[in-house]
Amino acid sequence: MDLVLQLLFTGIGIGAVYALVALGFVLIFRATNVVNFAQGEFSMVAAYLMVVFAVDLGWPYWLSFLISLAGMALLGVIFNLGVYYPLRHRTYLPVIIATIGASILLANSVLAIYGPQPQVLQGWFETPGIQLGPVYLDSQYLLIIGVTILLVIFNFWFFEKTLLGKKLQATSQDKEMASLLGISVSTMIMITFIYSAVLGGLAGILVAPVLFVSIQMGSTIALKAFAATIIGGFGDVTGAIIGGLALGVIETFGAAYISVPYKDGFAFLVLIAFLIFRPQGIFGERVAEKA
Repeated sequence: MDLVLQLLFTGIGIGAVYALVALGFVLIFRATNVVNFAQGEFSMVAAYLMVVFAVDLGWPYWLSFLISLAGMALLGVIFNLGVYYPLRHRTYLPVIIATIGASILLANSVLAIYGPQPQVLQGWFETPGIQLGPVYLDSQYLLIIGVTILLVIFNFWFFEKTLLGKKLQATSQDKEMASLLGISVSTMIMITFIYSAVLGGLAGILVAPVLFVSIQMGSTIALKAFAATIIGGFGDVTGAIIGGLALGVIETFGAAYISVPYKDGFAFLVLIAFLIFRPQGIFGERVAEKA
């Protein structure tokens, strides 16, 4: 039982990272009807920005964190103007191909600067964790789970209670009607890209002390987050969060009880099962509308 609780805590911590990136996938999909395959690279770029500011330059973590997130917001603007906006009137396929190209460009740009050698980013706290009965609570996982909970609360408040959030929802539901109501659709999509880039960057920064900071981390996280969005139901915010958490738990238990080298495979076995038996996902009512 002790091992089960420990694995559950670790799985939720990892799943929270997938949930944050999956949330970025969903927000972009709802706003543009396309999948941004560069979402995982946002996580990788933000992690490397933290390495630049916190490790290479020796700046305080809090300052490096804020500047890194500001850099991700800027990247969201550039991505929107350089990748999505020129193709906004085309079908979804050219836009998806463009996001894949942008993903490759980001990965190779960082590779050209830092090389293939993984980088190490220290945790946020001097205390590695606390012992709570039979369960060891790693401080970084606690931070990841805490930030994710706060973001879930913030998302609910922002999208349900604020005028800007309601405008973003209106844009995602019907762009033409939103435009007729005086909402600047292009501005709403720009804000969505900024928020999505910041979410991806936040996930990368939070998980960086747990993993090595490497070029491959972006694609690895993106694949898991993409699987989480399908499991939860593509286009559904709640589904993205639940799918990410579920995927993290399944992956952790699979690694512990079956085989660590095949832990990635467990996640995709679950994905395949959902595609066969419930392709719309857990909360996938909107899939038919978006197809």
